[in-house]
Amino acid sequence: MTEQADERQWYAVYVRSRYEKKVCQSLVEQEVETFLPLIDTWRQWSDRRKKVRVPLFRGYVFVQIDYRRENLKVYDTDGVVRFIAINGKPSVIRERDIEWIRVLTGESEFLGEVHSSPPPGGKVKVIAGPFAGMEGVVQKARHASRLVVYFDSIMQGIEVQINPEFLQPVKQ
Repeated sequence: MTEQADERQWYAVYVRSRYEKKVCQSLVEQEVETFLPLIDTWRQWSDRRKKVRVPLFRGYVFVQIDYRRENLKVYDTDGVVRFIAINGKPSVIRERDIEWIRVLTGESEFLGEVHSSPPPGGKVKVIAGPFAGMEGVVQKARHASRLVVYFDSIMQGIEVQINPEFLQPVKQ
């Protein structure tokens, strides 16, 4: 592996409202590796109802770059506002978080037979399946546990359905 490949990391970029797809396309044309998680949703117009693909995180695009060498290429892209930063330093997104988001937006559903649910409001860790290693907070649901997974690197949360058998309480 080259030195440059070792220094490439994922970053979240904040973009202008409704510019996610345009920014992503512009960055791809500049040969920047991007990831824009999209989900299907239904939108209602006065004359019809249509299924559309919208960004999972509104206003965010993920880029994998060597920040020191390629940040200006990203900043100079029309629609890019800034890199998401914590304490003034661009927040690095873990590869594991990107993979989890890919699973969340994938075609397959992750639900098994539901038995007993952990208590709502409790912090849990997923111990099996494609979400193994994730931590989050359980919210009450009728037939399955809903786990809110919070990614501190981008300060955003996602709600997913998880089989309660795959959850283990985390001591706080």
